[in-house]
Amino acid sequence: MVPDAQARFEARHPLDLRLTLAPLGSGPWLRHEGDTIWRATRTPKGPATMHVQHHLGFIDVRAWGAGADWAVAQTPALCGDQDDETGFLPVHPLLARLHREIRGIRMPMTHAVFEALVPSVILQQVTTEEAVDSYRHLVNALGDVAPGPIALKLPPSPQVLAATPYWAFHRFGIERRRADVIVRAARSAKRLEETVTMDRASAYQRMLAFPGVGPWTAAKVAMAALGDADAVPVGDYHLPHSIGYAFEGTARSSDQRMLELLEPYRGHRARVIRLITAAGIGAPRFGPKKPLRSIVDK
Repeated sequence: MVPDAQARFEARHPLDLRLTLAPLGSGPWLRHEGDTIWRATRTPKGPATMHVQHHLGFIDVRAWGAGADWAVAQTPALCGDQDDETGFLPVHPLLARLHREIRGIRMPMTHAVFEALVPSVILQQVTTEEAVDSYRHLVNALGDVAPGPIALKLPPSPQVLAATPYWAFHRFGIERRRADVIVRAARSAKRLEETVTMDRASAYQRMLAFPGVGPWTAAKVAMAALGDADAVPVGDYHLPHSIGYAFEGTARSSDQRMLELLEPYRGHRARVIRLITAAGIGAPRFGPKKPLRSIVDK
């Protein structure tokens, strides 16, 4: 199928496409194929499917749909072209080694705030496995078929989610509290999308003004949609332990200690987190696994 728009860009920095776009997840809306990704997204101009390939220092992108031109124009930002590592000096031996060995992690900027918010809300206070399954089922059930030559689904539109009653989210394993957060945000999605034009502090202030959106959720959104290299998801269950284990070898840590350890890297704290996460470093886990939850009557 002939694309509606296409372009080639020079990658100005080392780029690992898979690691860079890891915050976007994968599923019916995004598929990895070697050094290529297929992505379905909703742009300000309409839906688009993107085929992005990084090869020999260049990024080739083809796109289909009403939002194809917009999606193509935003591809460099999506691939972290605006990410600036200036001032990032990893002095900790482990961090310095990871920075040398894991090249090409950029901070993506999708400019799709609501699209990043929904899976972040779904991830609140549940296991990653639960959240991934819930969001996949949500997209398959409520998302539209994406344009283009490959079978992808667009993330559900704000209009669809705003009109979905809370009890309809139960079939996706999402109880009323998280469903209400999503529905309220969907009804004010334009105000969320305005954060892409704001300075960083104002963008966070706007996101945190939404009921049910706290520092953890705002940071997760900023990592994917706003390209924030300093975002720290305070309140994460595992992250403080992973940071403490990487820096100090301790099996258990706290948000306060995590922030102290990351402070020398202010401006690049999300970059540190991404490197440690990409390396698969995690503190030893103790105790039974979290039991399955019942959302009946919730």
